[in-house]
Amino acid sequence: MPEFQHIKVDEPIEGVSRVTLNRPEARNALNNVIRSEIYGTLEANDRNPVISVTILRGAGKAFCAGYDLKANNLENQPFHTAPGDGNWPRHVVDGFFRVWDLAKPVIAQVHGYCLAGGTELATSCDLVYVAEDAQIGYPVVRSMSPPDNQFFPHLMGLRRAMEMMLTGDAITGIQAVEYGFANRAYPAEELESSVLEIAEKIAKVPADLQQMNKRAVHRQLELMGMRAAIRSGTEIQALAFHTESTRGHFKELAAGLTDALSKRDGQFGDYRTKK
Repeated sequence: MPEFQHIKVDEPIEGVSRVTLNRPEARNALNNVIRSEIYGTLEANDRNPVISVTILRGAGKAFCAGYDLKANNLENQPFHTAPGDGNWPRHVVDGFFRVWDLAKPVIAQVHGYCLAGGTELATSCDLVYVAEDAQIGYPVVRSMSPPDNQFFPHLMGLRRAMEMMLTGDAITGIQAVEYGFANRAYPAEELESSVLEIAEKIAKVPADLQQMNKRAVHRQLELMGMRAAIRSGTEIQALAFHTESTRGHFKELAAGLTDALSKRDGQFGDYRTKK
């Protein structure tokens, strides 16, 4: 078993690998170290004949609070993406499709905060199961840009996607199921055992057949234009970084991350500023 800095890997039941994001002090924020470890493990599991399905979950109080804004995510990226303006959103989408194109299913087990890049990580998975009280949202739209990965319209439809994009509000796990973001919601204390039951069931189907089942669904979405649409969204995200508002927010982030995010969300009274 390789040594990891920011994840833990175990096999809780036969045929199931479980990857735990293990930066609880940072609410499992995604830097390029943890991203490299996640992608490397998923790809190793795809080659491992004894693994049939992988679960992604987070340690501590959150699944994942987004990308690590204290890190330089343009350096030491886990795989090559063409450089130049818009490298980061293109790189994020490349990562989404690396998971999308795996042969074996991946399950997201979501509790606590699932924000911004955390939502992108969850939606790259084939199945998403959430705690009822999870908080899922993309607050970055309030101060920086639309998502790197424009998956919301494909999952939720026009009206709900637009509301999330124009407000940056979070939804609960129960709402996430209603809106189409997640498969099912469970009381927090039942989430882990419920996900293991589902993973065990999936692992009973032969892997060579399961990859065909997975691709059959994906091809339908791709023929409707989802792959091209998500990739084209990276251009809008890159363009947003040149707006006056975003440049101003970057200066505030450089002066102090906590203060900048509190200023962003304080007028809404949610996330870190919720009473």
